[in-house]
Amino acid sequence: MPLFVNNVQLAGNLTRDPEVRFFANERAVANFGLAINRRYKGSDGETKEEVTFITVTAWGRTAELVGQYLTKGRNCYIEGRLQLDQWEDKKTGEKRSALKVLADTVQFIGHEKPSDEDRDHVGLNRNGLAPGERRPAQRAATPARPPVGIPQDFGDLGDDEPPF
Repeated sequence: MPLFVNNVQLAGNLTRDPEVRFFANERAVANFGLAINRRYKGSDGETKEEVTFITVTAWGRTAELVGQYLTKGRNCYIEGRLQLDQWEDKKTGEKRSALKVLADTVQFIGHEKPSDEDRDHVGLNRNGLAPGERRPAQRAATPARPPVGIPQDFGDLGDDEPPF
């Protein structure tokens, strides 16, 4: 039996302010770019860096909150899936395609935080946990851990700010 998985986890910086549009049914869509840096040692022993640029699309309330809270340069963590867009270039008639990420969850990383009311739409509840995940009352004071696979080093966020 074949297995099909289309899950993406990314953390990076916005390359531009999100472009938010609303459709006639008042549903929002936000498009933005994400830059993901990778540092590695080359065969010559020197540290090198490469950047991967990704186009991200978010829908609904998540799109509205992305437009409200994220700006160029802000850091965020995204969970979603890949989608291949295909079209024909109007000028040349050539077939074109682009791979992008459809965001299911966007977690803001940094100092500006959404309100408690908005947290479920951006991937966090008021305790810093994923939607539907609950922490037992006796453990409520325990600091939340970042999702699996996210590096612990998010730069200097200060001692009073969690890294997600």
